[in-house]
Amino acid sequence: MRTRHNAQLRPLELRMLLDTVEHETGPNPQWAVLWLHGLGADGNDFAPIVPELVRKDWPALRFVFPHAPVRAVTINGGARMRAWYDIRDFDLESRADLAGVDESIRQVDALITHEVERGIAPSRLLLAGFSQGGAITLAAGLARQQPLAGLIALSTYLPMPITTAQERLQPQAHTQPLFMAHGVFDPVVPPAAGEAGMQAMRRFGFEPHWRRYPMQHQVCAEEISDLGDWMTARFAAVQG
Repeated sequence: MRTRHNAQLRPLELRMLLDTVEHETGPNPQWAVLWLHGLGADGNDFAPIVPELVRKDWPALRFVFPHAPVRAVTINGGARMRAWYDIRDFDLESRADLAGVDESIRQVDALITHEVERGIAPSRLLLAGFSQGGAITLAAGLARQQPLAGLIALSTYLPMPITTAQERLQPQAHTQPLFMAHGVFDPVVPPAAGEAGMQAMRRFGFEPHWRRYPMQHQVCAEEISDLGDWMTARFAAVQG
């Protein structure tokens, strides 16, 4: 397994390609996992999950952990930090800066396009995210015209009103498998917000694989195991 930064890709700035940390689990990977971190973290945050998650019988994977841009975050007193969008309010209906959400979706699309250029089709790419990164995963998943192999949204919520999400929903988006999980004691993203997001995705035609765990705003061993089972099924579905 190796780590690589995308500093050499600066000529692609016009396509909004973000710097990333990468881990490959084997030579010539034919699958990719694009994983978005939470508010105030960076691409290194979830890199340690790779050895805990990956199984010996899986195909070679490229894990791509992008760094979100640095921006002012209103609810944190305007402090500048890595964030996928500004959080303006604690109320779920108005908390997310939708222009920032849209910008992050475009940045995710640029990263997906880059993986396609490296030989990995969208049907072999999983988009994952935790907390604010999970919110972008859901928003980007709704807007996908070409479905991905699956979406993974952990400890998160839908970052826009239902009517706005409905307007952005693409006809084939609901065919993407969706794993969603939340901690029942989460003090950052209330469990009710996570469940509301799951129910919204269900109304949009998705079939969420929904799990709750006795934890706070974090991941746990049982969650990683369940996610691994779900990912195993995704690999088998495409290879079969």
